[in-house]
Order: sequence, then C-alpha cells, then structure tokens
Amino acid sequence: MSTGLNDNELISRVLSGDQQAYAGLVSRYQSYVFTLALRMVKSREDAEEVAQDSFIKAYKYLGDFKGASKFSTWLYTIVNNTAISFLRKKKVEIHSLDNEKVFEVADSKESGMGANMIEQKSKMLMVNEAIAMLNPDDAQIITLFYKAEQSLEETAQILGIEINAAKVRLYRARTRLKEKMETYFAEEVKDLN
Repeated sequence: MSTGLNDNELISRVLSGDQQAYAGLVSRYQSYVFTLALRMVKSREDAEEVAQDSFIKAYKYLGDFKGASKFSTWLYTIVNNTAISFLRKKKVEIHSLDNEKVFEVADSKESGMGANMIEQKSKMLMVNEAIAMLNPDDAQIITLFYKAEQSLEETAQILGIEINAAKVRLYRARTRLKEKMETYFAEEVKDLN
C-alpha cells in the first residue's frame, strides 16, 4: 500500500481513479474520525456509523477538497456535520466535545504503562474533567486547538468565524479553563508546579 505518500498525493491518486489509495486515507484517519464521532454521539455503535458515513461523504466529495487547509481540517468538518445530522435524526441531545473516555480509548491503544504514562493519563483526565465543566463553545475551541491540533486559522475556518474572533474565544476559553482548574483541582495544580 502507498502509506509513504502524503495526503495530497493519496487524494490525487483517488481522483485519478485509484480507489485503493482511499484505503490509505481511511487507514490514516480512522482513529481520528472515530474519536471525533464518539465525542459527539457518545455511543460506540453510533460513532462507528457516523465514522463510516463520514468516510463515504468524504469519498463522494473528495473532488471538492481544494487543499486550502489540511485534509484533517476538511475531514473534521465532515465528521462534525455528519454527527450533528445523525443526532438530529435521532432527536437526541447534542453533547459537547469533551468526553474524557474518548481520550482514554485513544491512549489505551498505546503500549507501555510506565509511571510517566500513568502520570500523563492522570493529568489528561484532570484537564478533560475541567474541559467538561466549560460551556460547549469553550470546550469546542479548546478541543479543536489543543486536542485536535488544528491551527488557529483552521479552528476559525471550522467554526465559521474570523481569525481574530477565534483568538479572542480561545483566550477567553483558556482563562475559564484555568479558573476551573484552580477552583476544582487546586491541589493537583500545585503538584504540577
């Protein structure tokens, strides 16, 4: 398989008729897509369905990908919209993007549970709990920027806002996150310093 190719090379191959190249993209992003879906729909079965639907839509509309942003940013938008549509069809409450169990699942795929990894997980759980206390908008921008590792420009694009508005929202969300950490995890925060 052509795993050594970057995203744009794989996309070019798919668009020129090499359907197998799409398997490379799916393989590369399946954990990412599943994790994002699970954060929104909360059920493993539903997340699998949303992930599958997202990959089908991405394949169908791959010709619309212009390369102005990273493929992962474009794919995130598809997963987000697919999950929202799925939840609307099910008529259930849309959940915030801050479920710590998603990151536990993602972390459990890594091997080696040394003391440092356990400490890292503990810190991550504490941060995820604090993120869960934020309002959905704050949790979303923190998640996009720090956990999904989207740039500020990509985060603004995903949220459909100007970059300056994204900067302000991110600053305010970080401030509120810091307040939550200091209020609810004061002892743990002291230990980190």
